[in-house]
Amino acid sequence: MKKTRIYVAGHRGMVGSALVRQLEQRSEVELVVRSRQELNLSCQQDVEQFFQTENIDQVYLAAAKVGGIHANSTYPADFIYENLMIECNIIHSAWKAGVKRLLFLGSSCIYPKFAKQPIPESELLQGELECTNEPYAIAKIAGIKLCESYNRQYGTQYRSVMPTNLYGFNDNFHPENSHVIPALMRRFHEAMLANAPQVVVWGSGKPLREFLHVDDMAAASIHVMEMDDAAYQQLVPQTLSHINVGTGTDCTIAQLAELMAEVVGYQGKIVFDASKPDGTPRKLLDVSRLKSLGWEPQISLPDGLKSTYEWFLSHQNDFRQS
Repeated sequence: MKKTRIYVAGHRGMVGSALVRQLEQRSEVELVVRSRQELNLSCQQDVEQFFQTENIDQVYLAAAKVGGIHANSTYPADFIYENLMIECNIIHSAWKAGVKRLLFLGSSCIYPKFAKQPIPESELLQGELECTNEPYAIAKIAGIKLCESYNRQYGTQYRSVMPTNLYGFNDNFHPENSHVIPALMRRFHEAMLANAPQVVVWGSGKPLREFLHVDDMAAASIHVMEMDDAAYQQLVPQTLSHINVGTGTDCTIAQLAELMAEVVGYQGKIVFDASKPDGTPRKLLDVSRLKSLGWEPQISLPDGLKSTYEWFLSHQNDFRQS
């Protein structure tokens, strides 16, 4: 039996590596991966040559330049340029090579800053974006529209999933350029080791956030990718083709900090620096469409944080530096 050749773009990232962990367990799958040194996804010629020679059946487009508020505010040109180039090159080259099925992984930051809550897929392009990550969000919106446009014009099955805030194994724990969970985990861990009297958390602690373990994200992505075409199209109209992926529940940053202190074992004081930006007040996804497609998350936030901290402790020497 011919194996399905699946290319996971961004296989060393948090989501890409989770996809690889799950897909490599399947005997009918032949995984194809390339490091940055082996394939420059920002180079159209290199990406096109890769697709013309590798006979790829499916693509998981998890490659992206990602970061938290600080990174997005400091490097806006890098975020919009690199993400646009990656998705344009991969989607167009996949189509030219005859790849019928592709899954684009976006981000919940595509939605307006003051979107109604929980956020349904229909909120896309209904208001202004959060200014701190607007360049990244615009690149991700472009990826959704690329998939929709190729489906409309060429009859492809290019689907898009929009995850909420992700965390888990192989996250980026850089002290400045990381997202909230890895940043807090590292900060509380170092404070615990130093027996520091307090930990300072950016912002007021009031914003509400939803968090999804990356293993759940990978499982949801595979579920959406493998859905039968007819069943999928009946539930997901071509004109609104992206799907929210989340838990449907959220917590305040203050609650997250308290839970993180408990998981790490830090017993000092938690102080909030309200002079730092909060970002979007609330960002909870409406995941009713995903549930109608037959999938729900399996990993609770406390359990996910515990397993992530265990991973953190055993991989401290391998952390990314940017």
